[in-house]
Amino acid sequence: MTHINKRLIGITGGIATGKSTVSHYLANTYQLPILDADLYAREAVKIGSPILEAIFTRYGNRVRMPDNTLDRKQLGEIIFNQLNERRWLESQIHPYVRSCFETAIAQLEAKTIVLVIPLLFESNMTDLVTEIWLVYCSRDEQIKRLMERDRLTHEQAIARLESQLPIEKKAALANIVLDNSSTKEPLFHQIDQLLNVTGD
Repeated sequence: MTHINKRLIGITGGIATGKSTVSHYLANTYQLPILDADLYAREAVKIGSPILEAIFTRYGNRVRMPDNTLDRKQLGEIIFNQLNERRWLESQIHPYVRSCFETAIAQLEAKTIVLVIPLLFESNMTDLVTEIWLVYCSRDEQIKRLMERDRLTHEQAIARLESQLPIEKKAALANIVLDNSSTKEPLFHQIDQLLNVTGD
């Protein structure tokens, strides 16, 4: 699916590599519209949604909070340790997310649109974008950031990393690799160069 005359930048990377840092910078500095797969995925499981009901039917009360919302932590423990369950969940959520992207792209008049899709390759959504920017940092750095950010054990962090395509494989498939191994300044400089050199 391509949109004539639109530059559709797909931001992806591994967990905790800095995708949000990049998208916030693009929004704040360049006023680019940001479409976020994670927000659509949250919308997919809001109270009363068919997808949430399907999840409750499959896993029962162990993933249901007292207020009838989804217990993400419990669901995470299931899907990050069982490949079949993760695939089932993704088969529910990915089509909804794709539909949201397609609708938003069609409605926006901006010439450049940013799509933040952590599972860009895994979900087969590369056809939604015209170029792929991968945010990169080392595996050790990913594990450290993930443990700090989500308060995970080392084992839990590893399980989440193992659930995605290895970052090196993603880097080989991307058009641009943004190195986020250091501080934010070098990262922002790389983005400035990309947007200034390639034009808007």
